[in-house]
Amino acid sequence: MNFYNKIVDLYGAKRIAQIERYSSQASDIQHNLFSDLISKASSTAIGKEYDFKSVKSYADFVARVPVRDYVAFHPYIERMLKGESNVCWPGNVQWFAKSSGTTDAKSKFIPVTTDALKQCHYRGAQDVVICYVAAHPQTELLKGRCLTLGGSKEISKMSSKIQTGDLSAILIGNAPLWSDLLKTPKRNIALLAKWEEKLEKIVNSTIGQNVTWLAGVPSWFLILLKHLLEVAGKENLQQVWPNLELFIHGGINFTPYREQYKQLCPNGIHFMETYNASEGFFGIQTQEDANMQLMMDYGIFYEFVPLSEIGNPFPHTYTVDNVELDTDYAVVISTNGGLWRYMIGDTIRFTSLNPHRFIIIGRTKHYINAFGEELMIANAEYALRKACEQTDAEIREYTAAPVFMDIKNQGCHEWLIEFDKQPSSTAKFAEVLDNALREVNSDYDAKRYKNITLAAPKLTIARSGLFYDWLKSKDKLGGQNKVPRLSNNREYIDSLLKIN
Repeated sequence: MNFYNKIVDLYGAKRIAQIERYSSQASDIQHNLFSDLISKASSTAIGKEYDFKSVKSYADFVARVPVRDYVAFHPYIERMLKGESNVCWPGNVQWFAKSSGTTDAKSKFIPVTTDALKQCHYRGAQDVVICYVAAHPQTELLKGRCLTLGGSKEISKMSSKIQTGDLSAILIGNAPLWSDLLKTPKRNIALLAKWEEKLEKIVNSTIGQNVTWLAGVPSWFLILLKHLLEVAGKENLQQVWPNLELFIHGGINFTPYREQYKQLCPNGIHFMETYNASEGFFGIQTQEDANMQLMMDYGIFYEFVPLSEIGNPFPHTYTVDNVELDTDYAVVISTNGGLWRYMIGDTIRFTSLNPHRFIIIGRTKHYINAFGEELMIANAEYALRKACEQTDAEIREYTAAPVFMDIKNQGCHEWLIEFDKQPSSTAKFAEVLDNALREVNSDYDAKRYKNITLAAPKLTIARSGLFYDWLKSKDKLGGQNKVPRLSNNREYIDSLLKIN
């Protein structure tokens, strides 16, 4: 066991034991954390507004504080951005993660407190390494470097005390200097604002290094890695980095990309999924053959809202005590970052309650329900995987939207797909896609019955590079920027089709 493994093993044994207690003590951990959050924020502006000092139970909290999305919570954030202290968390908030989400033009500014950095984001990153080393004690992961691919936004100052930037830039900028021994590229390259310039410099600076693990968003990493192989004149990644053994991924569904990464690493590679956002670090795939596990002690108190109650400021909510399997919930959080009953916009489904493991279903605003079909991203990903398997295709990017019915034509769904590998038959691809959607979604199946309400899907093949060019035109290259997978209107797909 090498030096770094010994350090991780010494600290990790205790941490692994704490994570294992999630199975039997999740309720106690979460409710003790809830009490601690309430106590610490009781003298803040929001704490006084809702009289946190007299909150004696979760029921008191639920009765007083409404569930809010970013727009509704923004007045508090605006006060923090102006430098006001003790608004939603003790002290001043110096850092704000700037994010426009998947599609919104207007930027969001998520407060990132010192407590959130240390107790949530960095703890999550440490736990990823600890869980991997514990599962692979003979790993040589820490003998090499981790190639990280973060956002392409530099830190900018809004005032002498307030700084904003992509979350990854904030994390890189605040990380201890010793962590640079394990990471590549150097900070000055990692924080470059121009994606294409950064791409070239990362490739040129890492070809000769001992890269043993990768961490980032699969779609953007794929662009980097393919370019690296072109520059290096190699056929696969392990000809460039012989000791590469792990890819830590998150941000988007990995299913459409898994086979491509396996092809890039013919000697085998391990995968670990994480669920990390500007609002917090929520989940880790603590076991390689299992779904992600909800992390209970990162300073985040979780609530879960059934999708039928979204929009109600005081919806019926569930905690880890009483969530159920195979039910779709919107995630609501109260955190040491100063967010209170904040709906982050993601929907999840629990696949295990001992411990709490889950899959991400989609976004509360990203679905298609133009005809009552309630099509979610999880349905789409399942059906696309089936279609790819049966037509030997590989997808790079896609989006889907309704084609609305008129006097002469029925409604349907249009799928705009950019392939890395074209299907053997586009007609069969569309047929398998349709049948798989009918199999997994009873509402879609009902609307497709005899084509009465919904016609068969329309498949449109995107030219190579379409989605990249579209994101570039919006200055959204790199980082956490994502193509909107599903939309209930045609705003995004029509803008893509204009340049197809």
